[in-house]
Amino acid sequence: MINIVLRLSARDLVHADLASCGWAGSDHHLAGVAKQLERARNGEVDYLAVCPATDIPVAKGGVDYQVKEGVGTLWQLAVHPALQSCGIGTFLVEAAELRIRNRGLRQAELAVEENNPRARALYERLGYVAYDRQPDSWDEQTPDGSLRRYETMCTLMRKELAVVRPG
Repeated sequence: MINIVLRLSARDLVHADLASCGWAGSDHHLAGVAKQLERARNGEVDYLAVCPATDIPVAKGGVDYQVKEGVGTLWQLAVHPALQSCGIGTFLVEAAELRIRNRGLRQAELAVEENNPRARALYERLGYVAYDRQPDSWDEQTPDGSLRRYETMCTLMRKELAVVRPG
């Protein structure tokens, strides 16, 4: 067995990254991410890229500050499928939580699809607690390029964040 150690960094996702993020979703999804990058310019959201030394994203995800007053809502979290279960999702969530705390906010929330027990287990391990359920839906691109409505049920989870003390 060979152990490989990757040094990861988190930075803002930029438009130039989208061409190398096909693993995260369809062209329709990436067009939606591009729109979120416009919101990031206005400070409404943070959209993060987790990168090894190559500076090519292997994970991405957003924090929306407009969903609920005083809360950072994590969404669109994704790790390259070949690199899942390697700690990159934990790194991404912790980087997002740092962004939330740096804004002076004390609470992070997210929704996880009920048919995604691996992701829910990660969030629980990181201290997120379920508090409600709600249906969600979005347009999804099919293999022929058309769009269809995807409907799912999500568990809503939240975590109280520690205050960052200036040092």
